[in-house]
Amino acid sequence: MDLEITEVSKCYKGNVWGLRDFTLRAGPGVLGLVGPNGSGKSTLMRMIATVTSPTAGKIRWQGIDIGKSPNTIRSILGYLPQDFGVYPHLNAVEFLTYLAAARGIHGKAARRRIMQLLELVNLSAAARRPLGTYSGGMKQRVGIAQALLHDPQLVIVDEPTAGLDPEERVRFRNLLAELAGERIVILSSHIVSDIEAAATDIAVVYQGRLISHASPEALLATVEGKVWESLIAGDDLAAVKATHLISGTIRTSAGARVRIISDTIPDQQAKPATPTLEDAYLYLLTQSRNGAAQ
Repeated sequence: MDLEITEVSKCYKGNVWGLRDFTLRAGPGVLGLVGPNGSGKSTLMRMIATVTSPTAGKIRWQGIDIGKSPNTIRSILGYLPQDFGVYPHLNAVEFLTYLAAARGIHGKAARRRIMQLLELVNLSAAARRPLGTYSGGMKQRVGIAQALLHDPQLVIVDEPTAGLDPEERVRFRNLLAELAGERIVILSSHIVSDIEAAATDIAVVYQGRLISHASPEALLATVEGKVWESLIAGDDLAAVKATHLISGTIRTSAGARVRIISDTIPDQQAKPATPTLEDAYLYLLTQSRNGAAQ
């Protein structure tokens, strides 16, 4: 399996660029797309799903240009968009049966597949309840089930944990990680911890451009020796934030314990800290912002 994106750009009305010169190649595993809201992640995913077309560049699946042959990717694609909706008066079995029929899956094959998927997403006990009574996390799991109805080779999920409580987010991330195997799963989020928990490699997107594509280990290496922890007096915290990149702050009775990302030791009391992917993400964004401002 091979997904190749080559110098893809998308321009909207008013000369607004959603994506610019984006090049990336993905194989089996979970590709995490992370970036601020509005950075172009959803635009990219919609183009891969052939919902919209690139202004320039090519997207190829197994070497075939999907702009010329969209059914090449549509037939193997499972898609959970950010604005996925359900019919509230249908139960999960009825809803999935309807969607299975739309995909040409009927009869015993459809019923067997639906029961397998409801068990996979841990909804067997709620299978006959109206979808309108489901929590946000349960609806997202129905969304994953519908995306997997035809056992796709490529699965795209766009901001799947938005609005979920912490327990549902953890459950959903674990489910996505289990789905990878022989599939390509593309997971988009602006929440770094969601990407960190599931992704086998990570693409960082900023202002429509790809600024990094690497394994989690390689991203962590970019901030090795650059992350510090320091105890700052409350009165000095504003000044420190104005002059340093801060990735975390914990208030204590003795002052504020802050994580500082800096190429050099920020103060004599600072101690080296173990980097996290959130540190690496903030560092890369800041580097890109500073470069764009110059």
